[in-house]
Amino acid sequence: MNKFDRFRSFCRPFRIVLGLVLIATGFLLDNPWFYLGVIPLAAGLADFCPVCIISKKCTPKTK
Repeated sequence: MNKFDRFRSFCRPFRIVLGLVLIATGFLLDNPWFYLGVIPLAAGLADFCPVCIISKKCTPKTK
């Protein structure tokens, strides 16, 4: 397992949690910025990693 595989395995749950935290914070504070949390949440749920695509060094996940 290379360092990019480890980064990818950490990145997905982090994006999901970050998205949920941003959405919850926006709802609790009545702030319309909670929509910003939808982006990392959707990327995490779709298993889309922008860093891996930009760096082109992460190995694609085989299904």
